[in-house]
Parts: sequence; structure tokens; C-alpha cells
Amino acid sequence: MKPILLTGASGALGRMLARELAAAGMTLRLTDIAAFPDAVPEGCSFIRADLNDGVTIARLAEGCAAILHFGGISVEQPFEDILGPNLRGLFHIYEAARREKARVVFASSNHTIGFHEQGQSLDLDCQFRPDGFYGLSKAYGELMGRLYWDKHGVENVNLRIGTCLPEPRDARALSTWLSYPDLARLVRACVAAERTGHAVVWGASANPASWWAKDHRDRIGWAPRDSAEVYRARLEGVLHPDEVGRRHQGGAFCVADYSRPTPPPRDAFSLE
Repeated sequence: MKPILLTGASGALGRMLARELAAAGMTLRLTDIAAFPDAVPEGCSFIRADLNDGVTIARLAEGCAAILHFGGISVEQPFEDILGPNLRGLFHIYEAARREKARVVFASSNHTIGFHEQGQSLDLDCQFRPDGFYGLSKAYGELMGRLYWDKHGVENVNLRIGTCLPEPRDARALSTWLSYPDLARLVRACVAAERTGHAVVWGASANPASWWAKDHRDRIGWAPRDSAEVYRARLEGVLHPDEVGRRHQGGAFCVADYSRPTPPPRDAFSLE
């Protein structure tokens, strides 16, 4: 089997995926701008690289069947900080995938749609309503995948990851939580699928309170097994202290640098 390139390998999700995917028998090339903090799993190699360095990214991707793109800035930051790794870096990933005819599995985010209201049910074709520059960069990433599929035939799966932690921490996560095992199974399914085309999958476990509905999971062959519901008694009263955070699906990301005097309208194109 051809090797798999995993960017962002030194982050929390990257380290977990490196461990789980290697245990499943995948040959991984790991990369990150930061050193890998653990012992490199058997069957893996690690090379430090900057996503801004297109030449190095192209070399790392040589001969790969898929690129698991979990690299870049993963929290809200000023635009200039996000610009290089999340926008320019993504271009380098897709150019490498185009050259190698590799599939891209892109770690998108629920923050692409963060200003939709909590409780509102969303399908995969809902409007983007990013809640910050980070979410905006992930919407750009999904559109990059759309372009490269339409124009170059590069298959890609966009994972709109919710709250991916070992355990949910607040009431919002009762709707958005994605367990580590469910994410690992999802990524394995994305790599193994015979064909994906351009696909979107909501990255959430089987949470009864989920706000996210229709997606392409049947095309991928994945169904989540875990659920945040077992944590409800402990977490349902743990709410964000700010009304904007309580009202919108993006939670705290919506509150960061918020300066609007009134809440945004439910309809993105409404005057109020």
C-alpha cells in the first residue's frame, strides 16, 4: 500500500491519529512545524516542515495515496497569523495532491458555520457562516477542495470537526462532541473508500442532540459509535457565560473580538 502523508502530526489530533493509524497497519509520513513530542510509531517517519514551504510539502507527498491535512493554525488568531499556514499552506497541499493524484482528507471545522444558531438543523449544503478568521480559513479550504475536484479531479473529503476531545466539557459539546475513536475510524474510512469525489462529513459522534444532519457519510462508509449523551447529567448546566456564545453553534469562537451592538440576525441576509 502506498504511504499516507499526515500534516499537523505533532498536535493532539495528529498524535492520536499517528498512533491509531499506524496500529491499523498504515505506512505514515508525519510532518509538522513543531517537533513530534512522542516516540514515532512503528511504520512511521517524521520530518519537520513548514506548510509555507511548497517544495518540501511536494517532496513529502511523493508517492502518497492520500494526504491527511490536519496542519495549520487550529484556534482563532489574527488574520496575518492564519494567512500563511491555513491559506497558502493549503494551496501547497492541493498542488501536491494534484501532482500525485492523491486524495485529500481535510480537517475542516464546525467554525465554518459557527454563526448559525444553536438548535438549528444544518445539512451539508448550508450557508457558510464562519465565526472568525480560523473558521473563514476552513471555509476557504472546503472551497479549495471544490475547485480542485471540479477542475483537476482531485478527490477530497472535508471533515467538519466538532468538539474533538477525549471527553466533552460543556453543554454545547452535547451536540458537537466527536470522540477520538470515532475520528480515527472516520479517517480510516476516508482513506479506504473506493471513491469519494468531493465530500463533506459532519465530524460528530452519535449525539442525540446534534445540530448536524445530512452529509456524505454513506459514501465514505462510516457511522459514529460513541455518544455525548452519557455526560448529559454532568454537563447540561455548563453554559457559556456570554449570550452570543450560548446562542450560536460556534460558542466561544463567536465571542472572540465580537463588536456588534446587537446579535446577528438568524438569516444571514436579513437587515436585522
